[in-house]
Amino acid sequence: MAISEIPECIGPYRVLSVVGEGGMGVVYKAEDQRLERVVALKVIREFEGDTNRRRRFWQEARAAAQVAHPNACRIYDITEEQDRLVLVMEFIEGDSLARRLERGSLPAQEAGQIALSVLSALEAFHKIGIVHRDLKPSNIVLSSGGTKLLDFGIAKHVALNANDETAATLGDATAAGIFLGTPKYASPEQFRNRPVDARSDLFSLGVVLFEMLTGQPPFSGETFGEVAHAVLEGSPPALSGSPAIAAMGRIVHRSLSREPQDRYASAEAMGADLRATLQMDGIETNARARPLRRMIVLPFRMLRPSEEIQFLAYSLPEAITVSLAGLENLVVRSSIVAARYSGDAPDLQKIAREAEVDVVLTGALLNVGTQLRITTQLAEAPSGTLLWSHSSQATTHELLELHDDLVRRVVESILPSLTVQEHQSLQKDRPASPTVYQIFLQANEFGRQWENLPGAIEMYERCVSLDPSYAPAWARLGRARWLCDKYTVGSLEGLGAADEAFQTALRLNPNLTLAHNLYTHVQIDQGRSLEALKRLLGRAQQRRSDGELFAGLGHVCRYCGLLRPALIAHQEARRLDPLIPTSVMHTYFMLGDYERALENSGGDYGYGTALVLGMTGRVEEAVTMLRQRELDKPWRLGKLYLTSLRTLLEGKHKESLAVSEELMQATFRDPEGMYYLGRQLAYLRHEAQALETLSRAIDNGFFCHQAMLHDPWLDSLRTRTEFTALLSKAHQLHREALTAFLAGGGASLLGIHSEGY
Repeated sequence: MAISEIPECIGPYRVLSVVGEGGMGVVYKAEDQRLERVVALKVIREFEGDTNRRRRFWQEARAAAQVAHPNACRIYDITEEQDRLVLVMEFIEGDSLARRLERGSLPAQEAGQIALSVLSALEAFHKIGIVHRDLKPSNIVLSSGGTKLLDFGIAKHVALNANDETAATLGDATAAGIFLGTPKYASPEQFRNRPVDARSDLFSLGVVLFEMLTGQPPFSGETFGEVAHAVLEGSPPALSGSPAIAAMGRIVHRSLSREPQDRYASAEAMGADLRATLQMDGIETNARARPLRRMIVLPFRMLRPSEEIQFLAYSLPEAITVSLAGLENLVVRSSIVAARYSGDAPDLQKIAREAEVDVVLTGALLNVGTQLRITTQLAEAPSGTLLWSHSSQATTHELLELHDDLVRRVVESILPSLTVQEHQSLQKDRPASPTVYQIFLQANEFGRQWENLPGAIEMYERCVSLDPSYAPAWARLGRARWLCDKYTVGSLEGLGAADEAFQTALRLNPNLTLAHNLYTHVQIDQGRSLEALKRLLGRAQQRRSDGELFAGLGHVCRYCGLLRPALIAHQEARRLDPLIPTSVMHTYFMLGDYERALENSGGDYGYGTALVLGMTGRVEEAVTMLRQRELDKPWRLGKLYLTSLRTLLEGKHKESLAVSEELMQATFRDPEGMYYLGRQLAYLRHEAQALETLSRAIDNGFFCHQAMLHDPWLDSLRTRTEFTALLSKAHQLHREALTAFLAGGGASLLGIHSEGY
């Protein structure tokens, strides 16, 4: 039925005009002569001769017609005319969101309100099992009566070789050669031809919300293949602006998670976060899309074994990583993440997928007599497109020049411009001489192995004696002193020496990212959790793209009993760097969510994983793992913790108590470790020692009130007045931490808007 053949009537409906025509059919404005109301008629011509698809369409349209929602276009009737299906729908006057976006982006408040209306409609339909599958701006109408979502539950399709692939609307997932959805707004599972559920619609709405906020789509591409590649491999730009914009950016990026399980579980959950964001400061402003480059510097390969230059394989890439870490529009994966991909032939597709990076720096080292030959390549991932390749030859005394040259080449290749502050950042923290830099790199290599830490400390101390103003060496010295002392002696002197080194580093350079990220653990062991919280909040406000900062913030929030912020900080860290190590396993443990704790136990030295296994009834598995870890770990205090738990789980309570008492006499400083020991003692029914240890944990900066309220291993203490007093003290400290968290802008930073901290 072409537009030139406009019928006078379709059944009892008098046709007034043509609204539009597309691949699926034609839409008319018509009058229902019986009820004297204006309606829209969609005449479907897609299903001629296809009985099965016609039947499925009837089923979905009937289901959708059962829902009456103020933000969804109502289906009044389904009929047939000349063997064609006709949908009789509410006629809505107004412009589509697509038409509005032609004029540019929307203020965040307006965009948020539109998204909330759409979510409200989605929630109603999702509850009866209907998924839209084709949510896009042209299906959203801005009418005088509010925002209306069209075409709910109606799949559409055209062939994949359609001329305008990015605008094509496609529909039946089971048919060959067609695609479900509109590519520009489709979810990854639609591109993968996998089953979709409500979370697919939330992804599509995330795309629409991003476009409303910025005036541009989060995933670019001119062809179907280019869009598919961007959705399946790329990362959307970050949103910057006011606290409200930052919070809305986190909502957008969560909804755009590649895997459905990482998105919001429901429209209701997404709506709750969005609704709260609309109450935040700066919601009336506009967002800015800030393209971020995501980079990883892989360990350099040794083309021929050489003890003289072996230390450079990891330490030189790590030094380059640290230098680039201060640039705002560049997110550099940590050297811990990069170490996972050491090998002869890096798989750029795998690295791009797992580490979510788009640029990879690789290098190869060769010792040629007294000269060092270094070949480096900067390539885009996952395509492998070479941005540049560079070879140079120098002595080890010229390493500093090599480092500076590589950093300069990277910056010039992938960042269009730098601020004055960023230029200054790249010039800051230079060692006084090539000798100092060479010793620093050698110390970094030693510091990678726990047993070599004493040697690393000597080298760092030599660095700072030769160059007392070299802040990175002071920061690394602080970490090495802390780590070497913590699990062996646990002395106040060792902790004080570590703190002195960090304080010196931060005095020399208050903005040294390396020092801020490493200092948190020392402050915690000193019982200064609240100070660490305030420092990290201030730093994170300035460095919102630093995953390590958010990982540290999540860690210290747990110590302060702020479990919800701890989880959200972890999520933000993983959004920025999907492979970054965090301590979220312990946060889930404190929440009593043992399954999630186990899912996140990678990187744990053994105690936490075994504890979770024990709590879920997998005692034999826990004991076997602990026995192996006791053999593997050289740390005296760490091994005592493993032994104390193993013997407890084996039922050897006297032996466990003996080891626990040895730990109590030690000077181990981590207050969370004290809490774990205290709950063990309570389980063993040694209540006096348990109360004393828990009191030490609280006094030393671990006051996780929620965990103490619900931990089943503390049940033997609940009738003791001393325990009630400890709960009261932990609660008071938690409230003080919450006050500091709110005063430091933590709620805005993490997008937390309701009670339940």
